[in-house]
Amino acid sequence: MGGKDAMTATDSIDALVIGAGPAGLMAAGELARAGRSVTVMEAKPSPARKFLMAGKSGLNITRDEDPALFLSRYDAPQLAPMIEAFGPVDVMEFARGLGVDLFTGSTGRVFPVGMKASPLLRAWLAQLDGLGVVLRRRWRWTGFAGGGFAFDTPDGPRRIVARRVILATGGASWPRLGSDAAWVPWLAEKGVAITPFAPSNVGWRIDWSAHMARHFGQPLKSVALSAGGQVTRGELVLSQQGFEGGGIYTLGPALRAGAALTLDLAPDLAAEEVARRLKRSSAKDTLANRLRKAVGLGPVQIALLQEWARPLPADPAALAAILKALRVPLTGPRPLEEAISSAGGIAWDALTPDLELRALPGVFACGEMLDWDAPTGGYLLTACLATGRWAGRAAAYSISCLH
Repeated sequence: MGGKDAMTATDSIDALVIGAGPAGLMAAGELARAGRSVTVMEAKPSPARKFLMAGKSGLNITRDEDPALFLSRYDAPQLAPMIEAFGPVDVMEFARGLGVDLFTGSTGRVFPVGMKASPLLRAWLAQLDGLGVVLRRRWRWTGFAGGGFAFDTPDGPRRIVARRVILATGGASWPRLGSDAAWVPWLAEKGVAITPFAPSNVGWRIDWSAHMARHFGQPLKSVALSAGGQVTRGELVLSQQGFEGGGIYTLGPALRAGAALTLDLAPDLAAEEVARRLKRSSAKDTLANRLRKAVGLGPVQIALLQEWARPLPADPAALAAILKALRVPLTGPRPLEEAISSAGGIAWDALTPDLELRALPGVFACGEMLDWDAPTGGYLLTACLATGRWAGRAAAYSISCLH
């Protein structure tokens, strides 16, 4: 995107967006459509790096499901008006407006036909360029200075004063891609309340015994996971570190709150039916064969029973109770830098309904900087787009009120 060749050491502009991820780009577009002159500052050499990385295995842009169910996936009710104003249908229309054909998978997940993020991003950047948005790469925000925003740039330090500023620098996950939460102390010093970050949509650690190594990389199928009263049958994979996959990601908030994780290794059978089948199985078979033949357990499920419940009881009812609620000894989540997303961020009490910082009038925030959490499956990107649009429109309106 274009713009003048260099800024002076201190420059005043109309609207400044810090961060060129999906939330920031959406905010920039709304400001530009409202007739505002917009400059986007991106710390990395190229924009939307986390967006591109997330799309490497297939860009899941949103989820086509009942609106009430969709909203229930978020832990922050404050998001409701923003997602109602720009929800799954709107996200799909936005992508199609950029020339990207979509399809909906069997689970309701929506993907580009080409499965890639890069064509959508290229079309989006071209659209913003046509709206006059200026994108400056390698401009790293370093805090506040003299009533403005300080940056390290390829041409040395710069200070920017803007009529309105939108912060869209991301949360604290995948810091190598730009979301390093360096902004937390700068905003806290200005009186902005911050909820501490925690890893979300992340694997959980388990201290395996040596005999489990042969099962690493294996999916755990036909299993239900329970924590804090929530039950899911999502994807679960054994790794050297512990459990990975959408099934345990979904339960992250409950697990972070201290809930215990249990596995139902026979979710399609009642405990009484499991006990009955075990009782009728041949006593000549080994216990592993009885579990396989009578209950349908696979090698991984049987290995987990052996890992955590030995010595296994001979009584069918007692054994059925164990495999219907096998306690998993988690030792904590994987590190924040490995998480797909992060919970925590700018507290909702620190924001107006327009996403303006109460302690910093004229400064708005959006995307993963805000304190909300959601599972993977299109929910994260939808909320980033929705909050970016909301903040961009609010900032554009507030500028118009200055005249």
